[in-house]
Amino acid sequence: MFNKILIANRGEIACRVIQTAHRLGIRCVAVYSEADRHARHVAMADEAFLLGPAPSSESYLRADKIIEVAKASGAQAIHPGYGFLSENTDFAKACEANDIVFIGPPASAIASMGSKSAAKAIMQDAGVPLVPGYHGDDQSPDLLRAEAEKCGFPLLLKAVAGGGGKGMRVVEAMSEFDEALAAAQREAKNAFGNPDMLIEKYLTQPRHVEIQVFCDNLGNGVYLAERDCSVQRRHQKVIEEAPAPGLSDETRKAMGEAAVRAAQAIDYVGAGTVEFLYDVDGSFYFMEMNTRLQVEHPVTEMITGQDLVEWQLRIANGEALPLQQDQIRLRGHALEARIYAEDPDNDFLPATGTLRYLRTPDENAHVRVDTGVVEGDEVSIHYDPMIAKLIVWDDNRERAINRMVQALEEYRISGVKTNIRFLHALADSAPFREEDLDTGFIGKHEDLLFPPAQLDENLGLVLSACFFLLRSKAEQTLPADPFSPFARQNSWRLNSQYARPMTLLSDDVQHQLSILEQ
Repeated sequence: MFNKILIANRGEIACRVIQTAHRLGIRCVAVYSEADRHARHVAMADEAFLLGPAPSSESYLRADKIIEVAKASGAQAIHPGYGFLSENTDFAKACEANDIVFIGPPASAIASMGSKSAAKAIMQDAGVPLVPGYHGDDQSPDLLRAEAEKCGFPLLLKAVAGGGGKGMRVVEAMSEFDEALAAAQREAKNAFGNPDMLIEKYLTQPRHVEIQVFCDNLGNGVYLAERDCSVQRRHQKVIEEAPAPGLSDETRKAMGEAAVRAAQAIDYVGAGTVEFLYDVDGSFYFMEMNTRLQVEHPVTEMITGQDLVEWQLRIANGEALPLQQDQIRLRGHALEARIYAEDPDNDFLPATGTLRYLRTPDENAHVRVDTGVVEGDEVSIHYDPMIAKLIVWDDNRERAINRMVQALEEYRISGVKTNIRFLHALADSAPFREEDLDTGFIGKHEDLLFPPAQLDENLGLVLSACFFLLRSKAEQTLPADPFSPFARQNSWRLNSQYARPMTLLSDDVQHQLSILEQ
């Protein structure tokens, strides 16, 4: 096994990798920007090196500096996490050229899946089901219009090099096609430097179901069940769960085997996720493959009892897969909610600020919190505003949802706006509990998910002040003598009345309170 690895990332995923690496006796090298000088992942690592200023382009995306740090520190391998350089073909090649193990797939596999159109051609040859449509190289407007007619409406225009919903348009009729095509091409060109489009049949009520796959250097491949990521906003996942509700064992097997075929078609090694659209009639179609560890990997860990980061490290070290397909067992149900600094009532606008108060639910066999921040940290404009991932597990889906609802009620954050109230409304909603799932879930149930605040602010301030006052008293260490005047907690003053000052923050507004104690 490696003696030392470098984590080319920050925040939650860097902390997550460090935890497993340390458990395996591997020393960890962190890298950081000037904005992350005091970050949690820096404090957790054995060594840490400054990359540069806060912008990612000058720090976490500087492949040359990261390679330089790896060589200077003696790191034998680099774990890229997710985002940043995790799916960068040139970075994987640079690691190889410098005799550093890239803890991920070969550069050739990343390249194969980097273009959605090329990936679909490979999948078609491998016998993986594809959504009807067009994914060819000829991008002439006349041909695209002809292919659109052949595909039928509604259809989806997608950037071949896209991601995150950019360069994507739903087209309901041919009369809208030219305008939608031009808009999607402009957006794709600006975001990815490539205006090429693919055309797909638009499924009106699809679910987003993805398969976790793993392959080793010996030609072995397995799938570790599936995750349902249907609850999304603007093509970004909000709540993920495993296994997918209502999926039959036959469908799981067929989808899993298709995913392994997809991975082996590109000589894949390591952790990967093959994403499918699952239609109401039970059919499924290849969407894309993410050549890295996914944000939502903890739900798979919870139902399989496996540490997927440990699998990554062992496979990158040349070992065989820890388990064969018939040895993988599933137990219970798990959900993950992404807790973000954002304002759901203002179109999910990202929020910034200082985490003035942060209390998480107690972690145990049922509740897990993956985070890269602590109280007092700043959520800046420079990076993704995810604060944490809240993961729960229980024997079945209903009990797991109840765990999630309870854990969200126990999560306390002040200083920045968050989506906790929205997540609570979503997880506790009747449609979600009843498995009424598809990728349009949030838009379809908007009234349920965005209830107006019902608590009177003045009452809320009074109740909050009482809570903090009682907690403060409960945490005090009292004298052993119960008759001592110092054992009394009534803030007694001679010839005066003590008014305890308190500052409370509500929706970014500070309120100064004076509490008179009797």
